[in-house]
Amino acid sequence: MSMERPQARKIVVDGDACPVKQEIIAVARSFGIPVIMVSSYDHVLRGEEGVSIVQVDRGADSADLYIANHITAGDIVVTQDYGLAALALGKRCRVLSNRGQEYDDLGMDFMLESRHARAVERRRGHYSKGPKAITAEEKIYFQHKLTKLLTILQENVQL
Repeated sequence: MSMERPQARKIVVDGDACPVKQEIIAVARSFGIPVIMVSSYDHVLRGEEGVSIVQVDRGADSADLYIANHITAGDIVVTQDYGLAALALGKRCRVLSNRGQEYDDLGMDFMLESRHARAVERRRGHYSKGPKAITAEEKIYFQHKLTKLLTILQENVQL
């Protein structure tokens, strides 16, 4: 029987356009879980206790690729990018959107198909508005969902 301890869980954040960074940090601190914020050099993020900052090239998918290559099973990924969410689910991570929606395998195919359809429409010259700005209520909801997820994961730890 191996006494090797599993790698510690971490929260990995697609930080370029994440509007709930402070909420993530507050919840992570209360659970003692490290946070890694990944963003391009175009965004200025400051590390603090329990929060590591990783800056990557400006390329469109640089942050996503870094995250995909550095997450491990059991990590929590916060992103609004469906492609990254699908990769994280494939690595057995838990994935939350910036608005507190937990992504799962069942809904991922539909979300990826919808993303593809919107990309086709954009290539045809049809543009839609982006997502609405996140509200204070949505930030509270996100914080509640992250807290609930971490509580469930903490209670289900097998020793």
